[in-house]
Amino acid sequence: MSTKGLSSLTKKYIMGLSGIFLILFLIVHCGLNCLVFLRDGGVTFSHAAHFMGSNILMRTLEWGLVIGFLVHIFDGFTLWYQNAKARPQGYAKVDASKNSPWYSRSMGILGSLLLMFLIIHAGDFWIPNRLSQFNTGQEKDLFAMMKEEFSNPFIVFLYVASCFSLFWHLLHGFKSAFQSLGLNHSKYNGAIEKAGIAFSIIVPTLFALMPLGFYFGIVK
Repeated sequence: MSTKGLSSLTKKYIMGLSGIFLILFLIVHCGLNCLVFLRDGGVTFSHAAHFMGSNILMRTLEWGLVIGFLVHIFDGFTLWYQNAKARPQGYAKVDASKNSPWYSRSMGILGSLLLMFLIIHAGDFWIPNRLSQFNTGQEKDLFAMMKEEFSNPFIVFLYVASCFSLFWHLLHGFKSAFQSLGLNHSKYNGAIEKAGIAFSIIVPTLFALMPLGFYFGIVK
């Protein structure tokens, strides 16, 4: 096997591992966000957010998450660039839609949109909260911040639109993460695909319902 081939396989393996790690993060983050729907004025959500923001283990995992995001983003763009370079000149003349769905061929674009959203999202909540902890020793009231942010229809639209991008990204990425790790077998491929479709629908939908819930007064 050539060094180039080994490098490509290694990148795919790293992409799969970081993808699984981020899928687990989405489950935890989505579960935390869903606490706002208890309609208790954010009491339960705030307690959970405080635990996540003050527990030493959670804070350590948080930095692991940041590294995971950076690795996933860098590796994803590297693989996209390598695939684009390896594509034959006559590729444009081939009807690619017969070989793969459009979202499978658009992971670079979808990933770029999600990256821009992550920067905005971190600037809205994560960075101000961590700066407050560092400067004053006090966490910000994230529930109050969410109420303020999601009173703006443009912000709500941006978050909901980003959830659509997340849906398409996961629709390909969930199954692809398992395939990259070599977990590809006729006995369980169907189950992985069905789980991926369900995950791709449920998680982005729950994320989208949060800003909509605040904006329309469902979350109180």
